[in-house]
Amino acid sequence: MIQHTPVMRICISCRKTYDRKHLLKITKDHKQGILFQQGMGRSAYICNSKKCYSDSKIKKKLQKALKTSLEPEFIDIFKKEITSFNEYSNKGI
Repeated sequence: MIQHTPVMRICISCRKTYDRKHLLKITKDHKQGILFQQGMGRSAYICNSKKCYSDSKIKKKLQKALKTSLEPEFIDIFKKEITSFNEYSNKGI
């Protein structure tokens, strides 16, 4: 029987390592733009800690990690996504 080790990623805000399943994935796709929890391309991960996703510098950290500029309305979309991600991950526990 083959045992798979969990895929570990680093939160761009707190810089702690977590299993990829417990992080919100934000991906920059060259055709579709910014995607949440899907897609292939340059990605950044954020843990579901309130301290991390409500950080005042999160937009700048995401722009640097994704190597792109983000639209002003991105933060509103991001807050909705992180809220739904937190609700989903809390149901799984």
